[in-house]
Amino acid sequence: MIASANSFYPGFNEANVRAWREEGFTLIPTFFGSEVIDPILADFATLYSDRGQGEHVGRELNLKKPGTLGNSHPRQFINFDSLPYRASPAINMISLHPRLINYARALLGTDRVHLYQSHTWAKYTGEADYDQAFHCDFGNHTLTVPADNALDRTVDFVLYLTDVTNDLGALHYVTKPDSDAILGAGELVAPDASQMALKAVERSAAAPAGSLLAHGIDTFHRGTNLTRPNGYRFTMTMGYKACGNDMIGFHVWQHSPDRPWHLIFNQATPDQLSVLGVPLPGEEFWSARTLRLTQARWPQWDMSAYFAAL
Repeated sequence: MIASANSFYPGFNEANVRAWREEGFTLIPTFFGSEVIDPILADFATLYSDRGQGEHVGRELNLKKPGTLGNSHPRQFINFDSLPYRASPAINMISLHPRLINYARALLGTDRVHLYQSHTWAKYTGEADYDQAFHCDFGNHTLTVPADNALDRTVDFVLYLTDVTNDLGALHYVTKPDSDAILGAGELVAPDASQMALKAVERSAAAPAGSLLAHGIDTFHRGTNLTRPNGYRFTMTMGYKACGNDMIGFHVWQHSPDRPWHLIFNQATPDQLSVLGVPLPGEEFWSARTLRLTQARWPQWDMSAYFAAL
């Protein structure tokens, strides 16, 4: 049964699903409470212990001509890390939280979803010029373009681990109806001549820690600068797609087997592992041989449900 707003896990409703499909964005304040967020903040301190807060204040932030917007550049993305993280189970399991999985199922309209993206992002005032032009994210998620039907689309979740205010680099976005009115229905590129028209109708995604922003890879948005002295902005991005949608990709989970995958296997349920591509108990992949060899690879993983299903 496809997840709905009345399903077991709370946090979203039909209005959120409708807004995401019609406007391209929906923001849910305090989707997670402090009991979920605080341990992940401790993990950020571990991952970015060498990033001294405030040490970059004083750099020139605005290198743009008046009346223009910035552009993406590599320095904006220096504080990234991807799943699995060399930290605690808290940060490793949040991308697989049942509430997120359930929400992705409702938005995409399918029971079977895959997590294809999970990364951290730490920004600090003055470390980079984070101001961007309006853009869509499809370019590094697919070799084609976003599909017409919801099932073949993707949802990107941005989880706020700290308060994100307008002076702490809140994302600014334009709804689909507004961008269609300016650029034409379904257009995915905003030329320079249209940038200021989009800015005139932009909205702020500022929200407190624990909030969750959902958007598509065909929606116009831009990063903005942190201007508060000693400011910082900690977020995580998780991308979900329907199982079997081979047009979409970002991370290849298998690319580095020496990363701490045991932190996930030793904690996750079969349903959570299935969104990483691990077959569910009873599926055809599992045989006496594959069970034995997989158990040898992950000896602390409780595979009892898989053996029982055989």
